[in-house]
Amino acid sequence: MIRSGSIGLRARHESDVQVLQSELYDDVVTRSRADSRPWQPIAPGSTHSPYTIAEPSDGAACFSVVELSAQELAGEALLWGIDSHNRTAHLGISLRPDFRGRNLGTDVVRALCEYGFVVRGLQRLQIETLSDNLPMIKAAARSGFTLEGTLRRSAWVYGAFADEAILGLLSEEWKPQS
Repeated sequence: MIRSGSIGLRARHESDVQVLQSELYDDVVTRSRADSRPWQPIAPGSTHSPYTIAEPSDGAACFSVVELSAQELAGEALLWGIDSHNRTAHLGISLRPDFRGRNLGTDVVRALCEYGFVVRGLQRLQIETLSDNLPMIKAAARSGFTLEGTLRRSAWVYGAFADEAILGLLSEEWKPQS
């Protein structure tokens, strides 16, 4: 487990899948804001759930987020689009509704940075998020990410176009937490 502050990142357990599916994926509006692909209904227990992990992958590292004090599932975190040649990856997190607004996002971002920079030896991590996703932008900034630009009207989100913010962090800019 990779720990940062009050959270830990661990492998996905089978019991996590149904909870994440129900609370994160089945919330159509929230999921539409988090994924560039269109939402489609997925039956409970389906092997097509985005939270089901079949085998480890060189292109993605998917974790369950655990709040350490209660050992309770708080959400998911991942590095995706891992490019081992250019040593880059994209970072994403999604917290269950009961865990939002508790400043866990910063700890999750920092844990993903540790995994990306220390474990995987990457040199750049990037976040793309909707420009109105202030909790993610603040968590990224507190973790050392720099706002690099805005992609205007680049995301189709539940019936309207929205801007996306691009944030980046280089390995030499990262300051591990002691």
